Amino acid sequence: MKERAKYAADDQLQASDTHQSWKPGTMIYPLPAVLVSCGQSPDAYNLITISWVGTICSNPPMCYISVRPERHSYKLLKESGEFVINLTNEDMAFATDWCGVRSGKNYNKFKKMKLTPVKAEKVNAPMVQESPLCIECRVKEIIPLGSHDMFIAEVVNVLADKRYIDPATDKFDLAMAKLLAYSHGHYYKMGEAIGKFGWSVKK
Repeated sequence: MKERAKYAADDQLQASDTHQSWKPGTMIYPLPAVLVSCGQSPDAYNLITISWVGTICSNPPMCYISVRPERHSYKLLKESGEFVINLTNEDMAFATDWCGVRSGKNYNKFKKMKLTPVKAEKVNAPMVQESPLCIECRVKEIIPLGSHDMFIAEVVNVLADKRYIDPATDKFDLAMAKLLAYSHGHYYKMGEAIGKFGWSVKK
């Protein structure tokens, strides 16, 4: 009887009792802070910092980036249909922020931030040599959404920095790479691991 009364009380609980209501917004955090490199020739190479980025399919491997049409990189991305998502780490934090607030119209971002453009293997775009993990992408579809257009892309190659590959397991060590995360206007170091996939049901 007491159990039934408890559930009845829970049913009467309103969202407003425990949570404050805000206007609709993009509050899915944390996110990766990546440098997207694009441009078909060295004189056009550019970098744009993006956090509206993510995985959308495993097989085939696909991801997306969302870009404002007024950004300098937008035209480069649309013309070439190819780009590289370069994950960033703590050492790249300053450059990651700087490339997000400066325009490629006015600066050579690679030179200003002392980053090294290297021709990618599968796409006609540069990768960032200093990046721990570079994901080569080929655009499949562009979807206008409003403030941003979504570039849906297939992953055609992944380049992992050998410095972060554990020789004992031959696997990429994400913790060693010290990847950067973005949350509501701030950059963060990744915290310590508290579990791994499937640990909640492992016997």
